[in-house]
Amino acid sequence: MNTMSPKIGLFLGGSCVAAIAAVGSIFELASGEPELGRLATAIILAISIPLGVYFFYAAVRNAKANQ
Repeated sequence: MNTMSPKIGLFLGGSCVAAIAAVGSIFELASGEPELGRLATAIILAISIPLGVYFFYAAVRNAKANQ
């Protein structure tokens, strides 16, 4: 039985948080008037998408290395 290391869990958790931030930013920008302002929301979106992809890739890479 394979167990998940804490490092993989942190990567997956970071990926989930980044994905939630990206989706929330998209909805805020689509609403017309984001609560944090357009610039701040766009920056959050621009950072959260690549960060989420990176964390997910790191989790998969780490899981494959630990098999």
